[in-house]
Parts: sequence; structure tokens; C-alpha cells
Amino acid sequence: MADRLPLLTSKQMAQFVAAGFVRFDAVVDPAIGDAMAAELDSGRALPRAGRPLESVYPDGSPFQRMLQTPVVAGAIRSLVGPDAFAHNHDTHVRPADHGSAQPLHADQIAELRVSRDVSSGFDLTVMYYPREVTLEMGGTLVVPGSHLRQIQGADIGRYQNLRGQVPMVCPAGTVTLLHHGIWHCGRRNDGDRPRYMFRVRIHPTVPQVRLWDTSDLDEPEVARILRQRFDWYELASARHELINRTRMWLGLTGEPA
Repeated sequence: MADRLPLLTSKQMAQFVAAGFVRFDAVVDPAIGDAMAAELDSGRALPRAGRPLESVYPDGSPFQRMLQTPVVAGAIRSLVGPDAFAHNHDTHVRPADHGSAQPLHADQIAELRVSRDVSSGFDLTVMYYPREVTLEMGGTLVVPGSHLRQIQGADIGRYQNLRGQVPMVCPAGTVTLLHHGIWHCGRRNDGDRPRYMFRVRIHPTVPQVRLWDTSDLDEPEVARILRQRFDWYELASARHELINRTRMWLGLTGEPA
């Protein structure tokens, strides 16, 4: 079955390397979303993480069914390969009219396992939104292209807004897959409905080299995507980010130079 998963294309991988995330809107069955929202509302403790991803969630649970959605499973396989490991997971339910927000931050960059050269691999964070998130409801905010500029925790928490930031306003059933180093925060909910999100951080157990569908690897569009710039970059920092992207791309493609 793994051989039939819809793997990411080289263009999608280039977008992940450039922006630090890929997003799939409304790809998870609404019935799974209903079950997930009920699970998050229940307050039940999550199963123990720190073990292979495929063994964490009970058969038939909304967590397992979401991760086995073909588009999601194919993207995970493309980014971290088979036999991935569930490092940690969490649920986020932000009540309606909840007027507080997280500071801008990156997750657990201090770990030795991921504090390393950008060409040698990354962890993957999967964020699933079982219900619609409107602009008023806030959602997760991410800063595209920030993932290769390593910071510690909330070092950049003093910044309120950066040019080009993206609020995760999305329809129900949306899944976003993010590089572990991306700058992000949970925004306050000014809407009249609770906001739901489930997150799991996954790390690879195999080298992250050519795990995706490489049939379009040599198409010119791939290089164009890798060269894109984001609004918060200044000229000098843009050059630095392009160098880091090049290192990451060479690592992912297995090219020595």
C-alpha cells in the first residue's frame, strides 16, 4: 500500500525547502473531523508518544485515520520516510472569544538531534484542523522562510508582526506539514466558536534523501521555487537564506556539491 501513496513532487518539496511548510486544504474526511473534535472536547489523555508513529494511535481512532489519509500519509512518507517516530504530540482547543496569544517562537531547537547543519535532516510537525478556522478565530500564524534561521524558543517573541506572515485561515480538514524550525505562534480567538488543532512532531529513522517523487526533479520550475524570496527578508539576509536552502536541497537530493 505504501508504494501507492501519492508522494510529493519535486516542486512541492522545493516549496517546503523554501517556505518551511506545505499545506493541504480540506483533505481529511469531515467524519474524521467530527470524531476528532469530539475527542479533543473529551479531555482524554493522549496515548504515550516516544515510539514508532504507526503504533501510537489505536486502530480506527481519528488520530490514526487522519494520518492514514492518503495525501497526508504520502506527504509524511515524502518528508521523513517510512517507520517514522512520534517524538511528541499535543491538542489545542482555544475557547471562543479567548483574548490571549502565544509569542512568536520555534519548537525545541535546543535538542542536539536537530541542532545541526541544515543539510543533514529535519523533524516534521503535522498540524491538523478538524474544524474551519476563520480570520477572527486566529489560528496558527507562521513566518514563511524562517525555518533555517535557528533561534532558541521565543527569542523573537518581542516581534508582533512580520511582513508576509501567514495566518492559518483554512477550511475544515486542513493539514499543514512544517519544518521543526519554523517561527510560529497560536493567535487569540476573537470568534464565537472554539478553535481546534491537533499537532504531532515526527522524526525520521532513515536518511532523508530522495524520498519523494523525483520524476520532475530537473524541471526549471523547481529552481524558480527554490529561489523565491519572502517579504520580511532584507537583501543580505535573503542571500543567507538562499545559501541555507541550497545546503538543504543538496542534502535532500544526495548531491555532493
